[in-house]
Amino acid sequence: MDITTGRAPATYDRIGTDYSRIRRPDPRLHALIGLALEGARTVVNVGAGAGSYEPDGVELTAVDPSQVMLDQHPGTVKVKAGAEQLPFPDGSFDVAMAVMTVHHWPDLLSGLAEMRRVSRRQVVFTWDPTHRTELWLLDEYLPEIRDLEHARFTPLHTVVDALDAHTVLPFPIPHDFTDGFQIAYWRRPESYLDATIRQASSTFAQLPPSVVEPAIARLRDDLRSGAWHRRHADLLERESVDYGYRLVVAG
Repeated sequence: MDITTGRAPATYDRIGTDYSRIRRPDPRLHALIGLALEGARTVVNVGAGAGSYEPDGVELTAVDPSQVMLDQHPGTVKVKAGAEQLPFPDGSFDVAMAVMTVHHWPDLLSGLAEMRRVSRRQVVFTWDPTHRTELWLLDEYLPEIRDLEHARFTPLHTVVDALDAHTVLPFPIPHDFTDGFQIAYWRRPESYLDATIRQASSTFAQLPPSVVEPAIARLRDDLRSGAWHRRHADLLERESVDYGYRLVVAG
């Protein structure tokens, strides 16, 4: 099904081709989301992308504005639409879920209101830009990422208030996190040297090469010289770090 949204999902039409290979669902996050979805029979995944973190054994509807992403989704019920105009009657689903997508919505509050309208429970995984522990990549190499992320992510309390959420669960990022979004490689800095990995992150994809390439060259030099490892020896001993990622449950 194709619902006209009036906007082009340009970023994911561009970066989506290798998305499902790099962005492999992490079993620990999958388990946390699965607990929040427990008992649901009908689920709509808003901003579904390639289908990460969806539960098994339910009637699932995938919604995404990008055809490139929907083409990678394994489901049978797929709807091309934006979160702000979900083409379903009130109360159509037991749960509406949204995983690392709300920061892409042109009208966040409208999208969250639509999730509440079409479902009895809402589950949203997102990042809180007010959380103060930041990835070293921002301070030392690409402060432009901070500017971009803070411009598009809404403070967590806004999401919580809009959903009237009753539960907020932290998710510290494990050092071997398999879902290759930007934060995944906090203890594996050499991964950022791989252009394919960078391209699967919407943040990197929106920055011009004139900004990214010199920063990556500096990181490469620091890895060769051992400077990065000397600065971050403490990180190499850690199993996980809380970088502000949260699961919000409402309804």
